[in-house]
Amino acid sequence: MIDFLITLPGILVAISIHEFGHGYVAYMLGDDTAKKSGRLSLNPLKHIDPIGFLMLVIARFGWAKPVPINSNNFKNERFGLFFVSIAGVVCNIIFAILCLYLYKYEKTYIDMYALNSIILSAISINIGFAVFNLLPIPPLDGSKILLSILPNKLHYYYFKYEHIGSIILVILMITDNIRIVVNPIYIVIKNLINIIV
Repeated sequence: MIDFLITLPGILVAISIHEFGHGYVAYMLGDDTAKKSGRLSLNPLKHIDPIGFLMLVIARFGWAKPVPINSNNFKNERFGLFFVSIAGVVCNIIFAILCLYLYKYEKTYIDMYALNSIILSAISINIGFAVFNLLPIPPLDGSKILLSILPNKLHYYYFKYEHIGSIILVILMITDNIRIVVNPIYIVIKNLINIIV
């Protein structure tokens, strides 16, 4: 229960800013689908996927309810798809950086154990959420980033085999082999953030 309470703020924020990032960038690029559906919000209740949330709590890898996007509303569909897809990841990394600044300030002037634990957990969860979503496996953001840079002639194969990605993802998570893929990237990004801050 204590671990759950420590990780809960980081999980809720990670989900909220990630999905808000997608919706906001889409809105800035001309697609108001997320706004019309009430998803242009930082309210976690708007974005929680029950199973994805449970996985975040248990395994530290999970997902939110995807923000609806209509790429036909972008002036440049490929450009729009790329920036909307990467927006959530960028928001999580920026928030992790801000949390690290907050941690250093809090550690210097307050140094409360519970608060230290919550902030450190938020940093870890947001980096993990970003890295997990960067994987080029459908339906994760990384697959849409990949789609946005693939030549048009390869799009057919992407959509033809897209369903297999979900199966691979579930197998990786059930067998806990997802960590083998995610951890090296996680360590690199965490080290880069430590250098920046």
